[in-house]
Amino acid sequence: MPYEAPTHTVERSLRATTGAKVIAGVDEVGRGAWAGPVTVCAAITGLRRPPAGLTDSKLLTPKRRDALLDVLEDWVTAYALGHSTPEEIDELGMTAALRLAAERALEALPVRPDAVILDGKHDYLGPPWRVRTVIKGDQSCIAVSAASVIAKVRRDRMMAELGEQGGGIEDFAFAANAGYPSPVHRAALEERGPTPYHRLSWSYLDALPRWRHLKKVRRSEESMELENGGQLGFDF
Repeated sequence: MPYEAPTHTVERSLRATTGAKVIAGVDEVGRGAWAGPVTVCAAITGLRRPPAGLTDSKLLTPKRRDALLDVLEDWVTAYALGHSTPEEIDELGMTAALRLAAERALEALPVRPDAVILDGKHDYLGPPWRVRTVIKGDQSCIAVSAASVIAKVRRDRMMAELGEQGGGIEDFAFAANAGYPSPVHRAALEERGPTPYHRLSWSYLDALPRWRHLKKVRRSEESMELENGGQLGFDF
């Protein structure tokens, strides 16, 4: 499907209106997964021409994402990853966990950004960071697109490594589903119950009578909505 290539329009606007010189694009992956961390990438790209084919990671095949990562890691000025664990997600709720992961990514950069472009319409980061939210920023902003691809590939590889441990973990097929809902993942949960890598405040446990007692109480209906993308239980 044809798509418009991302640009530096937002970066140039921030430079002109705020005087920001170092601008980081920020994107997350893993928000809707049942297992694994939520991962945030912060990428600084400057105003250089991006690698060919760069766009939102969701629009790319796994093969193309892997190939782009090899190019992007050398092309970006700097990038860093931040993670929030399943335990932190369960304890803090998704919004706070996203903020924690984003802060970890931004603070791990070799230089502190003057401004941040955040994918989406909700600013889960907030002060003291100067944030510009951009809906579909992972498609339209070069720095956010770069962060999107790096975050996706790195988290997918992390989940694949978790799935190779043995001891029954391989039954969850993390290499194929990255911790997201899938029929194989669902079947393994019904048979084995959640692993130490699963989020225990998620609604998938409502559909597992044998394991429902493990569920942790959610903090609010709002956090439940965010954490499940507006969907409850198994929905394929």
